[in-house]
Amino acid sequence: MGSGKSYSGRQLAQQAGIPFVDLDEWIETREGSSIRALFEQKGEPYFREVEQAALREMARFPDVVVSCGGGTPCFHDNMHWMNEQGVTIYLRASVEILACRLALQPEQRPLLKGMEGERLEAFIRSKLEERRRYYLESSVIYDQRSADEPVAANLIRHFQNLIGH
Repeated sequence: MGSGKSYSGRQLAQQAGIPFVDLDEWIETREGSSIRALFEQKGEPYFREVEQAALREMARFPDVVVSCGGGTPCFHDNMHWMNEQGVTIYLRASVEILACRLALQPEQRPLLKGMEGERLEAFIRSKLEERRRYYLESSVIYDQRSADEPVAANLIRHFQNLIGH
């Protein structure tokens, strides 16, 4: 949450000339309900099953940038499956960078309602620790050094250097 997956993913897809899919938006369209409502009304196990099915649908695209939710890699062997399908990228950012970004958009993050300062940082730290082992299985780990660096442009340059173009 707050690492820039959707923002950077859209930019990366545009620069690469391929489609972009935000997995949460895909699920909301398919289910006719918000992610928050799915969690509240049907529970996390139901959501994680729907999420897994939606993720597997991405295999039908020959080339695509997919921004998945922060919990996606942590369930149903999704991280292993994503690594088999293509390149996975972990946009690693410090707790301070994430807290700074999230504090700017509290209305977009119902889970964080009323959290700020040390309480917000403690929540972020806890989530990162809980998910770390899955995130570290990513093909590429991109370390963000500041809250406003051009992540997509840097990733494009990285991949161009790898393939020699």
